[in-house]
Amino acid sequence: MSRVTLISRDGCHLCEVAEAALDRIIPGQWSRVNIDSSIELERDYGDRVPVVLLDGAEHGYWKVEEDRLLRDLSRPPGEPRL
Repeated sequence: MSRVTLISRDGCHLCEVAEAALDRIIPGQWSRVNIDSSIELERDYGDRVPVVLLDGAEHGYWKVEEDRLLRDLSRPPGEPRL
């Protein structure tokens, strides 16, 4: 299971930028979920896509905070993040 999941949608420019950032900093170590695949995702995230999840918890939205994500990925799963 990937520690990083990107909630995105097709045709979203910010989503494409976030995908490129994840490909650059953690290639092959993240997964993508299309918000349009679930009414629950649409309800939960709506216009905030892209949303980055780390270990299933929201880490950020609209952009990938690269330094913060790399810092938090260096911690074991479940360890509190700042």
